[in-house]
Amino acid sequence: MKKFADRLLNRGMAFVHDLLMIPLAWLGAYVLRFNLEAVPDWFWQQALHSLLLVIPVQAVVFWLFGLYRGVWRFASLPDMIRIGKAVFSGLLSITLLLWLTRDFSGVPRSVPVLYGILLMIFLSLPRMVYRFIKDQGSRSTSAQRVLIVGAGSAGEMLARDLLRDPQRAYLPLAFVDDDPAKRGREIHGVRVQGECSKLPRIARRLAADLVMLAVPSADKGQMQRIITYVEETGLPFRTVPPLKELMSGNVRVDQLREVSIEDLLGRDPVALEWQAIRQGLAGRTVLVTGAGGSIGSELCRQLAGLGVKRLVLAENSEFNLFCIDNELRQQFPQLQIHPHLADVTDRRVMDLLFHNYRPQVVFHAAAYKHVPLLEQQLREAMRNNVLGTRNVALAADRWEAEEFVLISTDKAVNPANIMGASKRAAEIYCQNLNDRSGTSFITVRFGNVLGSTGSVVPLFKEQIKKGGPVRVTHPDIERYFMTTREACQLIMQASVLGQGGEIFVLDMGQPVRIQYLAEQLIRLSGKKPGEDIAIEYIGLRPGEKLYEELFHEQESLQPTAHEKILQARYRPVKWERLSAIMEDTEKACASHDCDSLSELLNQLVPERVTRGNGRECALQDME
Repeated sequence: MKKFADRLLNRGMAFVHDLLMIPLAWLGAYVLRFNLEAVPDWFWQQALHSLLLVIPVQAVVFWLFGLYRGVWRFASLPDMIRIGKAVFSGLLSITLLLWLTRDFSGVPRSVPVLYGILLMIFLSLPRMVYRFIKDQGSRSTSAQRVLIVGAGSAGEMLARDLLRDPQRAYLPLAFVDDDPAKRGREIHGVRVQGECSKLPRIARRLAADLVMLAVPSADKGQMQRIITYVEETGLPFRTVPPLKELMSGNVRVDQLREVSIEDLLGRDPVALEWQAIRQGLAGRTVLVTGAGGSIGSELCRQLAGLGVKRLVLAENSEFNLFCIDNELRQQFPQLQIHPHLADVTDRRVMDLLFHNYRPQVVFHAAAYKHVPLLEQQLREAMRNNVLGTRNVALAADRWEAEEFVLISTDKAVNPANIMGASKRAAEIYCQNLNDRSGTSFITVRFGNVLGSTGSVVPLFKEQIKKGGPVRVTHPDIERYFMTTREACQLIMQASVLGQGGEIFVLDMGQPVRIQYLAEQLIRLSGKKPGEDIAIEYIGLRPGEKLYEELFHEQESLQPTAHEKILQARYRPVKWERLSAIMEDTEKACASHDCDSLSELLNQLVPERVTRGNGRECALQDME
């Protein structure tokens, strides 16, 4: 109630001010007409008499044009335009009425023009002076001094919001922008000081506290270049949301977010063919193994949003299965969801799932994936990643699934670890089964997934949270990275593109140095690498390579219908020999014969690089 009363009082005071300006401008026009000398009595009497018409007409026009919906504290160009329209419309109305009442003959012809000019000045100037005084008076010594990168529309709106913020938590100092046409211009009184490369020097000269990035249309390469300059300042930085999230046309202070590690991949996110994906998957029964994992759960979310008929979840972790099942039921109450605690190594359970639900599309995401851990778990890697994949693949073949998508990894190329070699063996089995089955078996490879369980990013974040050090295996180690969303979209796109036997890989741009990733995460946390948080190099872990590859040299690389997806053909293996190795692998797993398993894995994946550490089975030494 008090706020309403205050608002009413403010509007009333503004209205009274404008009413007083009307006679001041009208009579001032006569004074100017007679060169600031004494106005003849007859003209002066006529001017006073005309005010009986001028004041009410102009006042009504002011109200109709909404001059009192705005707030003087935030007077801006739109308010000045509205005042101009109201003054001009009032002037026309007054002139017409004076002419109709035959009082216009006593009004000098220059008076209406001078009146309009004076009234415009008398209404606009107090508003702008009031805003200037309030702006200056509200500048807090505790406000953070801000440099804004980008003097386009987003930068203009951001500066405007910062200046209008009642808390005055931020003080815009300057813009930087690479557009030469904007150099030296002022936006809301804030000057464009120079190009982005001069950001460190400008920041030092102006004693800035914070950098705000207002370049929502910048691609990943441009963003990476800008952040390189920002990092040289040593200042924390924030960014506005992407362009597609700013459709409302407003950039508010509370929309600023921290720059995420995804912003620094050095490439744009891959946009896939959603219409084709939807047409290929909508209305179908889909089975996802490993449905509670990082990839499996995100895949389930996206499949549910595409309108699949029925979603069957297979997961051996009770907690993970509960979480994804509960989430999907809340977000998609109309979807048929069938959660099952199921282990892919249980052949009977897999067969029952396919018998009961007859899935048309299978996404096989169940796998052990942690490289150093699996170096001592050869039996479990072979049992889960190889034999488990065989169980699901044979069930898909037996029950005539249309498509089977194996989710693999770039570590399967020239593998130097048990995880990669076991995934390569799974690839070989599915690719060769494709020629003997009515089911289309498709392989999808991708690199490291940002934020997935156990991956390097959450590990680094946890180390930073504890104050460091951040442990990097080697200063030169590089990896390909993609987001979980990109990975799942690639998987679904592959199910649409694939005819059977293909290996699909997302074009992930250039690999990222893990050292660079660690430094960025430290900076994004507001710390300085090497000063606030130390980086410690611990050496390559068992099974790790410095560089990963996307294709084997014998896999013939081909383009696809999608420019960001690459395709290779598999290398055939004699089926009888492959089946025999699989049978021997099953027997070796049952007897826990790790020496035989290692030899069988070498037969399946002859390009496997072994290190001979003698610790491929953790339980072997306990016998």
